[in-house]
Amino acid sequence: MDIKDKVYSMFIIGTDGGGYEKAFSYPLGGIIFFTHDIQTKDQFKTLVSGIKKKASFPLFLSIDQEGGRVERTENIHNSKKYLSARFAFEKGEDFLRKQTEEIALELKDFGINLNFAPCIDVNTNPKNPIIGERSFSHKPQEVIKAQTIVIKEYRANGIIPCVKHYPGHGDADKDSHLSLPQIDLPLEEMEKFHIAPFKKAVDDGIEMVMAAHLHCTCFDLKTTPASLSKNALSYLRNNLNYKGIIISDDMIMKGVSAYGSLEACVKGIKAGINMFIFRNSTPETISVIEKIASLAVEDIELRNCIEHSYSLITNLKNKTLV
Repeated sequence: MDIKDKVYSMFIIGTDGGGYEKAFSYPLGGIIFFTHDIQTKDQFKTLVSGIKKKASFPLFLSIDQEGGRVERTENIHNSKKYLSARFAFEKGEDFLRKQTEEIALELKDFGINLNFAPCIDVNTNPKNPIIGERSFSHKPQEVIKAQTIVIKEYRANGIIPCVKHYPGHGDADKDSHLSLPQIDLPLEEMEKFHIAPFKKAVDDGIEMVMAAHLHCTCFDLKTTPASLSKNALSYLRNNLNYKGIIISDDMIMKGVSAYGSLEACVKGIKAGINMFIFRNSTPETISVIEKIASLAVEDIELRNCIEHSYSLITNLKNKTLV
């Protein structure tokens, strides 16, 4: 594999823009599906199976399917919706276990192999505009109890889980889709409340962790999204001893847009990001991938980070997709 192949492997892109088909010539990381991709069950199965046939290499076929507000199958679940994390957990551990199994089996039937769930943020801010009921609880130990059930069910049913949004989005008062939230808590409080569920997930061998576009002052005094922060991501690697894949939240979000996509990705790679999500596959998105590959020819640090990421990605794909 040359360096361009390895850079392509670091990207999970959406269908909007059509560039994903061009990317199938390379070992692309994967595809992410959204509500507009899923009109009927048969149509979606056909879309996923068609993509698998066209791709030259195994793909992470991914989705955000939490239940509640974040349910990408809403077009085909007219009469029955999955409950959000909080409401499912409030119905008891058995209910949460059964709903998670149902979600996993449905995703597996569609051909999906990676779910960007569970959301293990601890919702300590009642005015949080983006997490709320997506969180299992405002208590870290309750979140840990629930996430353990969900992760186990996904794995048992052939779905790779990805926990989010490290280092914890629960105390935010802004939506990172619209701006860059700032969380101004001391590290001790972050560890006690917000990082604790991630520590448990790491201890349990979680395969993938999603890094959030939010600024935590305990890691960086200068405004820096955690997704691009060497301090925040090094804490995950060195303090929590995480060995798996760190993936960014969607790079189209406003919380990271101040940098421009190319600069953000280069900064993210050097900080410790192994994979990126782009909700579209426009010519601009494909251009970012190509430009990173060009830069890596001369930039030894960038190239070494890409090599390491490719190794992690290949290892997970070999374990779960082949």
